[in-house]
Amino acid sequence: MITQRPKGTQDWYGLDMYRRTIIEEIARKLCKTYNIKEIITPAFEHTVLFQRGVGETTDVVQKEMYTFQDKGDRSITLKPEGTAGAVRAFLENSLYNMSQPTKLFYITQAFRYENPQSGRFRQHHQFGVEFLGSASPLAEIEIITLLTEFMEELGLKGVKLYINSIGCKNCRKTYNEALLSFLKEHENELCGTCRERMQKNPLRVLDCKVPTCHEIMKSAPRTIDYLDDECREHFDDLQSLLSKMDIPFKVDTGIVRGLDYYTKTVFEFINSEGLTLCGGGRYDNLVNEIDEKQDIPAVGFGFGIERIIKELDAEGVQLVDEPAVDLYVGILGKESKAEAYKLVKRLRQAGLIVETDYMDRSVKAQMKYANKIGAKNTVIIGADELSAGRANIKNMDTGNQIEVELNKVAECLLKAN
Repeated sequence: MITQRPKGTQDWYGLDMYRRTIIEEIARKLCKTYNIKEIITPAFEHTVLFQRGVGETTDVVQKEMYTFQDKGDRSITLKPEGTAGAVRAFLENSLYNMSQPTKLFYITQAFRYENPQSGRFRQHHQFGVEFLGSASPLAEIEIITLLTEFMEELGLKGVKLYINSIGCKNCRKTYNEALLSFLKEHENELCGTCRERMQKNPLRVLDCKVPTCHEIMKSAPRTIDYLDDECREHFDDLQSLLSKMDIPFKVDTGIVRGLDYYTKTVFEFINSEGLTLCGGGRYDNLVNEIDEKQDIPAVGFGFGIERIIKELDAEGVQLVDEPAVDLYVGILGKESKAEAYKLVKRLRQAGLIVETDYMDRSVKAQMKYANKIGAKNTVIIGADELSAGRANIKNMDTGNQIEVELNKVAECLLKAN
């Protein structure tokens, strides 16, 4: 074997591939009912998009991006998250000229160079929604409601919603001054990264996972104590709406999210072990950061599919079983192959899951194989069956057999289903 898959990646097959397919189907079905349209953006973008949009002081931009020079000497980056690319597409394709708001969803690959751990991979997959054009807290309610329905559909019960407000540029300035003053008092106790961050973007220090820094930040000033009137009203309205919608939540002033584009509302869905499965919030300044001619409010989220699967396992949730093979068509004799396969084709066109022999096995070996793959029924097609135009269908669970005309096999099985 020449090589192995790169660290932090995985091959999708079998049960995990089936579960991923179900998760994506649920996501698409829900988005359809919310009239949210799918968007697909490139796997790579010009690096400047993420530097401007995600933020140069973030861990994503400073440490985690897969960035390279292409053959035209352009700096290109594999997308580390879905929002910046979706907003770029919204602007470049002038979607803002359509009736607003614009609601987009994506199921996409994302790439981050980080230490693989706990459902986190260097190449991972996100289900995300971007809701552009509305400054109302009802936009947050829309995506949070969708997320709660999504988890209910999956059968997840151990995931809780936590919210916070980090304010806008106006109140952030006052807050940053208070936070910087606090950080200077503890500067010698902070890690090197946080000492650097406190000068460039003090808010990032709140997101540090180093235990000593995390403990210090428990006593730091809270963003919600520095909100201006508009941000305070927005946050109060959001909480009121969540309560009236009977969506349980808890205010957690430690949530700031790891990307610079967030304003006002930030939220996370966290499991019982403290692992964030989904994060999102409002990003009213991101559109303007990418295109100074536009000033459009927006809100969105990203949900890690690998983490969903990990949580399903942790909670012991079983998704719908993979559909079984309806019929195995056994072939007896070389001269029967073409007609047997014609039957297989007709049955598949009728919507049945059908398998047959491709290995030139004996009839006994074919029946053994049919049992191994869990076929619900079997039929053997040979010269006698083709001559009579009839064959015996055997139920593999009961052992019962019924004789059926070959042109009515599909009708018989569909009735049984």
